[in-house]
Amino acid sequence: MENDFRIRLKFWGVRGSIATPVRENLGYGGNTTCIEVRTPGDVLIIDGGTGLRNLGMKLQQEFAGGNCSLAFLMTHFHWDHVQGLPFFAPLFSPSTEVTFRTTRSPEEIKTILGGQMTDPYFPVKFELSPAKKHYACVSSASFRQGGLTVHPFPLNHPQGATGYRMESGGAVVVHASDLEHGNPHLDRVMREYAQNADVLVFDAQYTPEEHASKRGWGHSTWLEATRVARDCHVGQLVLFHHDPGHDDAFLDSIVKQARRHVENTVAAKEGEVVGV
Repeated sequence: MENDFRIRLKFWGVRGSIATPVRENLGYGGNTTCIEVRTPGDVLIIDGGTGLRNLGMKLQQEFAGGNCSLAFLMTHFHWDHVQGLPFFAPLFSPSTEVTFRTTRSPEEIKTILGGQMTDPYFPVKFELSPAKKHYACVSSASFRQGGLTVHPFPLNHPQGATGYRMESGGAVVVHASDLEHGNPHLDRVMREYAQNADVLVFDAQYTPEEHASKRGWGHSTWLEATRVARDCHVGQLVLFHHDPGHDDAFLDSIVKQARRHVENTVAAKEGEVVGV
């Protein structure tokens, strides 16, 4: 049945750093990060990379002639997580009501999101888009968003980022990207929030060999992802935030290696759905 799920994810953008619309990457997808999260009756979006454009067109069709109410959970504001927002069709509809949630103050959120839509970068200012926009600061406290209980937690990333543990009807999905392992305190925090998750979406941008020369860049490895999944008794591991230099064949090889450690591992693909 269409609504026979507690939490459902659909991946609209899975790539980190920069969009890579080249043939050898299209099996997994070339758009930057964007995930649609559904509970029956509610729409939540994690991040607004270039994948947001296609999601916006789908939502515009779904809610044609009616009101569209949705919310964003922003992990942080690096370009690969916000650059799809100017092309998000529901933002330009007066029947849309959207809430942006992140760890910044409401005024900061509004200023940051508007920054990439100012002259000379974009012809329409963010504040002039007709959607009804709300801004909410999240802290370490849990909150309700539609049918979800959301628990934010800090991640080790340049300028900071936020992970989210989402619960509904006993189902648990954890989103942990962008992060770099190696900070003992934040590693412990992240494992606390990932405990017993049905699905863990985890930053696996680098191989262990690549990470050795990219320490401090704010991203993790497929091997660390499997360690977290194993330590935290995760049901399914989803490798995410793929490096722009990793083509389909390379990602296939990463999944094969990761499954030697955690059998129920996949790499996120655009258009694929994961439900619990």
